[in-house]
Amino acid sequence: MSFVRGLKCKECGQEYPKEALYVCEYCFGPLEVEYDYAAVAGQISRDVIARRPQNLWRYRELLPLDGDPTDGLNSGFTPLVRADKLARVLGVRELWIKNDGVNFPTLSYKDRVVPVAMSKAKELGFDTVGCASTGNLANSVSAHGAKAGLRRFLFIPHDLELGKVVGSLIYQPTLVAVNGNYDDVNRLCSEIASKYRWAFVNVNMRPYYTEGAKTYGFEVAEQLGWRTPDHLVCPVAGGTILPKIYKAFQEFERMELIGPVRTRIFAAQAATCAPVVRAMHSGQDFVPPVKPAPLSESVDTSLRIGNPADGPYVLEALRETGGWADMATNDEIVDAIRLLAATEGIWTETAGGTTLAVTRKLIAAGKIDPNGSTVVCITGNGLKTIEAVQHRIGAPMQIAASLKSFEQVVLGGGASERAAAGVAG
Repeated sequence: MSFVRGLKCKECGQEYPKEALYVCEYCFGPLEVEYDYAAVAGQISRDVIARRPQNLWRYRELLPLDGDPTDGLNSGFTPLVRADKLARVLGVRELWIKNDGVNFPTLSYKDRVVPVAMSKAKELGFDTVGCASTGNLANSVSAHGAKAGLRRFLFIPHDLELGKVVGSLIYQPTLVAVNGNYDDVNRLCSEIASKYRWAFVNVNMRPYYTEGAKTYGFEVAEQLGWRTPDHLVCPVAGGTILPKIYKAFQEFERMELIGPVRTRIFAAQAATCAPVVRAMHSGQDFVPPVKPAPLSESVDTSLRIGNPADGPYVLEALRETGGWADMATNDEIVDAIRLLAATEGIWTETAGGTTLAVTRKLIAAGKIDPNGSTVVCITGNGLKTIEAVQHRIGAPMQIAASLKSFEQVVLGGGASERAAAGVAG
């Protein structure tokens, strides 16, 4: 049973059928999926959800398919980790890490949005999928598309980290490196999507793709015991996930699955590419595009999008919830990556380092109440951005294959006597 009425322009309200459309032909606003919420309310409950498999489709009444899902049956429902050691370091009472760095199969939050877009693309009769990506999305489309048996054309900036390039090529797609930044790649993909009958997950399939991001918010609320946190800090690149987390909370409230939503939502960006932060700080309602700093000047690639498609809706969510936005420097990002690993055993990529670094700033500035609950959004795995930290974490101690060398080099002078005393004691 489908609860999807169709598509609707977020700006002027013009309605459209359930097709591969993403821009309003009247006002050029973005299109969004419209649901029959009255019908959904009669079908969904906490008990119904709890009985379902622990994947992203446990919330399927609020996702945009007409039939049964065909992709992502093992994706989603990632851990929400109580981070008590990190909380003590930051000086807050209740801190949680929502860790999509272990999402199946490509270790990022993109394994939520891609299966939704891909399932819908197959419903609409597409046999070829594509994307414009800063790395994680290409990995996800490549993997999910391989399992689905679809042709894949993936477009990336030419200067991505090796881990993300290999993480796409291993699934044998057509991977195209474009001489330019992500915004150049995205423009090219829009042109291709208008000419060829291909389903670009974040272009002509974008209304369906973005709905998958709601599952991150649904899971946070369910895993917290059917409540939302007092604060949530989220990274922003193209701006997809943050407004959709807010929408997820609102939909759960509307379905009476949770109480009133009072979460303050905060945005995190790297200082080398922070168009949303600058717009928020200057009080603007739109997001003037910026040119990302060269990769040689930035540790972050995941968030290097100078013209975020959903930037205005990020600003809207921040202001409606009483949140804020801030940025982190390269050093702050790396320090945060190391801190999260050392305290909670979680290795995040640079987007997560940016989010945690900004969380520290927000706490220090009094924007986050230390007595409230805070969720930090980790959206990718540190294995994807080894280059960011490889020269900042030291090197292994090298010794000969002997006990004497171990005691001299590792334990230092007098180690034999101390070790013997320890063993005897």
